[in-house]
Amino acid sequence: MKAARIALRSAAPLAATTTGGGGGGRVTREVEHFARYSPSPLSIKQFLDFGSTNACERTSFSFLRHELPVRLANILKEIDLLPSPLLSTPSVQLVKSWYVQSLMELVEFHEKKPDDHKVLSEFIDAIVKVRNRHHDVVPTMAQGVLEYRDSSKMDPFTNQNIQYFLDRFYMNRISIRMLINQHTLIFDNSNSLGNPKHIGCIDPCCDVVDLVHDAFQSAQMLCDQYYFASPDLKLTQVNGKTAGQPIHIVYVPSHLFHMLFELFKNAMRATVEHQEKKPSLDPIEVTIVLGKEDLSIKISDRGGGVPMRKIESLFSYTYSTAPKPVMDSNNSTPLAGFGYGLPISRLYAKYFQGDLNLCSISGYGTDALIYLKALSTESVEKLPVFNKSACKHYQIAIEADDWCVPSKEPKNLSRQSAAA
Repeated sequence: MKAARIALRSAAPLAATTTGGGGGGRVTREVEHFARYSPSPLSIKQFLDFGSTNACERTSFSFLRHELPVRLANILKEIDLLPSPLLSTPSVQLVKSWYVQSLMELVEFHEKKPDDHKVLSEFIDAIVKVRNRHHDVVPTMAQGVLEYRDSSKMDPFTNQNIQYFLDRFYMNRISIRMLINQHTLIFDNSNSLGNPKHIGCIDPCCDVVDLVHDAFQSAQMLCDQYYFASPDLKLTQVNGKTAGQPIHIVYVPSHLFHMLFELFKNAMRATVEHQEKKPSLDPIEVTIVLGKEDLSIKISDRGGGVPMRKIESLFSYTYSTAPKPVMDSNNSTPLAGFGYGLPISRLYAKYFQGDLNLCSISGYGTDALIYLKALSTESVEKLPVFNKSACKHYQIAIEADDWCVPSKEPKNLSRQSAAA
């Protein structure tokens, strides 16, 4: 975070322009203009068809120079609805300045001609710059929430609003990176990082079993590094569409790897810590099933499970079972940290209309289930849009429960009888 603090100082003049002066007026006008539009969600099939059959850089440029500012402006409107103590933290102000700067840089291309090859090249440079600028958005926003949590009281209403906002904010970020990555991987001739079998960052024939093995081995290396032990993998696959055939889907491998890696880390940590006195560790069992509509992946561990009352908390951005991460350490990757792993993994699943759920038996273990759409036509971006309904979420307080809420301690009925 040292780099982030340095960037904050350099971004101060920019942040100032949003609060006054001519520059601030222009920023406000552009944000208001683009926030009037709703984002345009794309399906994986649309991404795939465009990139493989009729890839036209001019068409992509014309779409992105409008769509990227729309997605940035929509979420900037929601940032301004955050509680003042959170919005005013240095970290959140820094993130906001990044988004404003990116919006204003992209707006410059709105009147430029798509037939000019120099313009197309400059646009690639600009969106790569945006992607690099936003690289530390997740930890920086997380730091802002920590700063707010440490300095202010977190009531249930505020906590609910922060959860609602961060789900939408990080989903918006996933979608922006998806658009940028697709354009740069397909049209940037200087970029040699892409897989030749992929269409941008999409694998038309993603081998799910191979990806499970890759994610498991990566998590296992990390687990061995921390605990000097790790459980093995027991894998079962069922192809319900074509019996006996390998399981392949059209998907973004990096997204699925992120989900699997996070779930394997959690399962391994729970297994090792719960079974530390056993002579050998129970394996982590993975079941992969491809149906007509869904691809389902179940990851089962014998790590002791989680009490029912804590399950929903595991998806909260303000909850973590691990100690706070050391922000300035670049020497190693923590096995656990901000507590953002599960909620963001669920967003990756939901991004293309899937889901991620946990089913736990306290005292035994946990099943983590990933659901993805098996058909690329149904895998459509799930995008937040700023409108009146979104605004209401930040304004309406939690109503009183219409069910009795039990007290933490049972009433002393004998004392009540004596008083009577």
